[in-house]
Amino acid sequence: MNKVLILVVLLIAAQLAIAGGIVTNTNQSAQFIRTMSRNASTEIDATYFNPAGLTQLSNGWHFSLHNQTIFQEKTVNNSFPLLNNSEYVGKVSAPIFPNAYAVYKKDKLALSFGFGPNGGGGSADFANGLPAFEIPVSVIPYMPPLNTLFKVTGYSADINFSGTSVYYGFQGNASYAVNDMISVAAGARYIYAVNTYKGAIENIKINPTFGASFDGSYILAYDFFTALGKNAEASMVSNKFVDAKQTGSAVTPILGINLKPTSKLDIAVKYELNTALELTNDTAVDSTGLFPDGAASRDDIPAILSLGAAYAVMPALNASVSYTTYFDKNANWDGQEKLVDKNFYEIAGALEYNITNGLLVSLGFVRSKTGVTPAYQSDISHSLSSKTIAGGGAYKLNNSITLQFGVSYTMYDESKKEFTDLSLSKINPDWSDNYAETYNRSTLDMAIGLDYHL
Repeated sequence: MNKVLILVVLLIAAQLAIAGGIVTNTNQSAQFIRTMSRNASTEIDATYFNPAGLTQLSNGWHFSLHNQTIFQEKTVNNSFPLLNNSEYVGKVSAPIFPNAYAVYKKDKLALSFGFGPNGGGGSADFANGLPAFEIPVSVIPYMPPLNTLFKVTGYSADINFSGTSVYYGFQGNASYAVNDMISVAAGARYIYAVNTYKGAIENIKINPTFGASFDGSYILAYDFFTALGKNAEASMVSNKFVDAKQTGSAVTPILGINLKPTSKLDIAVKYELNTALELTNDTAVDSTGLFPDGAASRDDIPAILSLGAAYAVMPALNASVSYTTYFDKNANWDGQEKLVDKNFYEIAGALEYNITNGLLVSLGFVRSKTGVTPAYQSDISHSLSSKTIAGGGAYKLNNSITLQFGVSYTMYDESKKEFTDLSLSKINPDWSDNYAETYNRSTLDMAIGLDYHL
């Protein structure tokens, strides 16, 4: 039980990522939320998606401020027969998910700055814990002699966990137009990561029946074992708490190139090198003894290769496609990367149509495919393939200000994992030793922002 709680603390941060790879957020503008395809952007959000494309902006200052409101629901179903509950629901919310950009363009040179949550960015609340919390508790009534001499038939416990995670990204780029067809860019992103965690497994109760002292009412398991002089067992069912924070920082080098073979076509390539991120524990409370204050762990942000193309089909209609892959197999996740078989990738496409000179509407779609092995998947840490549909638009308030707005909905592919526990049929001959766990999610993302040209 101790190990279960600490494992959640160590791995939950990776599960707060909203869009992109296993640990990476690529939802970095309202334009992205309404299209899902921005790898060949030549607008101000190219600061993140395609820095080399910024040389196509008009001369002068450009500013952008966007915010997203994100809701995600995670569902875990487990058929382990001893559990009181078979379904566990986690709520992830990020009411404030800001992105800010500033670009200065002068002839062939563009200098840009960007800010956004490049990982995490939300809070997760598992009000009833997870199966990994509860399964070790659920077997307590079947420990001899509880199930024989003391006729214990059930258990209860208060189990909960909440955490927040955000990887603040501060990015700077220099972009240069070599000629009318080729632009290049180089930049770096400083990452400052902060994760906070609070978790508890407490008030574990059982219902023993024995003599005059135990009448079948639920009592604290700790008190029961203490009364019997079973100190080791009492320690096992004592309350466990964690209140901890992790922090760390690192730098991501970024390179990009944009090709414009014709006035209608842009082709972009961006490569972000692996970010070697080490997180250090700052622990206020850790009754498990497995979350030492000052200990460090690796939580790299994998290298990313982004490819994109945008084409003006006609004066009012633009189309774009994007491909992004995350080099998860080459990251250092303290061994978790060994459970990755193939790198995570995404393929996206979008259409944008100018209804008038001032109003644009868009539709987008992205298919994401994870490459983790079945051994990677658990209620604590799982990666799912998904499909996302998106829509929205842009409206020019005047010649200097454009309102951006969008909404996207992500549907995840359910994943199922089989387990075997040979003790189940020994407890009840009618039970199978095999049980299953399924994982699913859904995400709603709403974005709004303003782009300003000075």
